Amino acid sequence: MKDTKLFAIFGNPVKHSRSPLMHNKVFKKLGVQACYTRIHLEDGTKLRETFFAQKLMGANITVPHKEAAYKACDEIRGFAQKIGVVNTIVNENGRLIGYNTDADGFLFSIEKFDTLKTILIIGAGGTAKALSMKLQEVGYKVSVLNRSKANLEYFSKSGFITFTWEDCPIVSYDLVVNTTSAGLSDDNYPAPLELLRGLLEKTSYGADAIYGKLTPFLRLCKELNLPYKDGADMLLGQGILANNLFTQEKYSLDEIEKPMKESFSL
Repeated sequence: MKDTKLFAIFGNPVKHSRSPLMHNKVFKKLGVQACYTRIHLEDGTKLRETFFAQKLMGANITVPHKEAAYKACDEIRGFAQKIGVVNTIVNENGRLIGYNTDADGFLFSIEKFDTLKTILIIGAGGTAKALSMKLQEVGYKVSVLNRSKANLEYFSKSGFITFTWEDCPIVSYDLVVNTTSAGLSDDNYPAPLELLRGLLEKTSYGADAIYGKLTPFLRLCKELNLPYKDGADMLLGQGILANNLFTQEKYSLDEIEKPMKESFSL
């Protein structure tokens, strides 16, 4: 239909994304004349021109384009200003406004994990930046583990304890989180198996930002009888907040949450 607003998710890969199911379910339930689709984007520098070429009113951005999305925007609002990472874009009269809903979505997902104080984040990409800064902001003690030291510079300057695979001590954490794409479309672990096993043996909970599959990371958690979560609740949490932005805050978060949660059974 001519007046239907179009939204999309950009990513590489993106065919696995549940976002179209989630947002289209909300649009249908609330009577919003809108449609949400997937756009496979290899080159993040083409995000802005692709957004306008497709005549989008808004978009979500997943790996590996969240930092490119920040650069594509005309204005950054809220928490995204602090971290330089955008996962939600809204078209306001031809200007792209960038937000980050990942971090609050993750807080939503770990509400049921009791007495968390220390958290180890594996990875140093856009999701790691969002989660680490938000978790630090609300009072958790956060450490970051990554393969290369160069990508840890941002975290070191921001006051985080950082480790590479070579110098990471086997100590206890309340929660270990995988924010890398390891396990998304392969059978890789986010860190060497010996190191990962040692860390998880001393950990209370495990969480993976990847959803919809038992990744090697989560399989290891299961093998060690460690309570764990995949990224489904984080996906739901950030999706509710993103949809609220797409619909210009016309609906309450509760009104959005109910149909979006129902979409997970489709």
